[in-house]
Amino acid sequence: MGQDTVKRGGALPTTAAARPTSRASILPRGRQQIQRTFNNIKITILCGFVTILVLRGYIGLNLGTTEADAVNQNLIEETNRLLAEIRSDRDDEEEDNIISSSPLLNTTTTAISNPNNNNYTLGPKITTWDSDRKIWLDRNPQFPATVNGKPRVLLVTGSPPNPCDNAIGDHYLLKSIKNKIDYCRLHGIEIVYNMAHLDKELAGYWAKLPLIRKLMLSHPEVEWVWWMDSDALFTDMVFEVPLGKYDGYNLVIHGYDNLLEQKAWVALNTGSFLFRNCQWSLDLLDAWAPMGPKGPVREEAGRVMTAYLKGRPAFEADDQSALIYLLLSQKDKWMDKVFVENTYYLHGYWAGLVDRFEEMIEKYKPGFGDERWPFVTHFVGCKPCGSYGDYPVERCLSSMERAFNFADNQIVELYGFRHRGLLSPKIKRIRNDTATPLEFVNQFNIRRQAHGRSEL
Repeated sequence: MGQDTVKRGGALPTTAAARPTSRASILPRGRQQIQRTFNNIKITILCGFVTILVLRGYIGLNLGTTEADAVNQNLIEETNRLLAEIRSDRDDEEEDNIISSSPLLNTTTTAISNPNNNNYTLGPKITTWDSDRKIWLDRNPQFPATVNGKPRVLLVTGSPPNPCDNAIGDHYLLKSIKNKIDYCRLHGIEIVYNMAHLDKELAGYWAKLPLIRKLMLSHPEVEWVWWMDSDALFTDMVFEVPLGKYDGYNLVIHGYDNLLEQKAWVALNTGSFLFRNCQWSLDLLDAWAPMGPKGPVREEAGRVMTAYLKGRPAFEADDQSALIYLLLSQKDKWMDKVFVENTYYLHGYWAGLVDRFEEMIEKYKPGFGDERWPFVTHFVGCKPCGSYGDYPVERCLSSMERAFNFADNQIVELYGFRHRGLLSPKIKRIRNDTATPLEFVNQFNIRRQAHGRSEL
């Protein structure tokens, strides 16, 4: 498979790889009954081990201390092993029964061969969403798609369901969601924080796709769904996305047209982007997702993308490379509705920003959203929740602390406080309380209006 083949075909020439079918769909009822019988036998054996442990505690065994401890340890290990097997069997059986009994879930088992042959799907195909959504909005005026004259926006973010590999990572996830809640509260944006894998095939960077689709279909009143990675922070609390600028567009994403023309794998960034809730977006998700199922499909798609995109290292397919590949290889189908934004930092690369925060404070005020005062600072390559990253963990954590406090100053200043330094969680009073507290609120609103924003 060479690069020329990719350029000529436009479709992703991945090899077909079978996904395992549900056990409940291939095992006859008798086999399932036998499996449950084995589980019951295992439970009986487990009870026997527990009984031995209890009797030993009362009457003791005629063994030396070392030998008795060894027997005890073996019993405990065997008990744990049996419990793990039973839980695994039950979890698999319950999940398979759910899958086999649900008429709404697609159980296609053949892996994709290209984006035009979507054997893997996010769900049942939907083709009339625009008209269906319009009818729903007309019938439910209590859920308008606009609020105070502005399109309703839903910010979506999340993190893995398990604790971070390091404790400090959970602390910074907490700071990250606090930062997003503060911004959404100021600007009347709804927010969803997700900690569940809605599709086990689309784990890792791909987990956002099924989540976005579910939210679009579950919240027809929302006009824009805004995805933001957990390692991205708002650092301009005054700036608002100029949604009126994107009339006629359905995807707003930070990037550079010249890099797209060069087929650079960093031409766009999927750490922060907006999807309009419409049929076009659902179609794009349907075309995007089949490149992401983990295993042979994702690995083969990664090889294709490395050959097709300039500068891309060799690793499995990621959602960002797949989106760039899809938009370029099917440009006539998608690009007319994509707005590539770079007049402000919908995604700002942290390494070139965090060391300039003091300079920004000295020269400018929030509200610009660009290099003068970045709207979003994204810590690409840091992975504070994981056990690895592209940068030293000390540098990442100190930089995230600076960015958080830089943004948090804009919040606590409303109440008369400021952080003692950008590396300090402690705050100090900067304004005495007065009998006319609304004066400062008015000053804050004037600042927002100066940048073309609406009042609180």
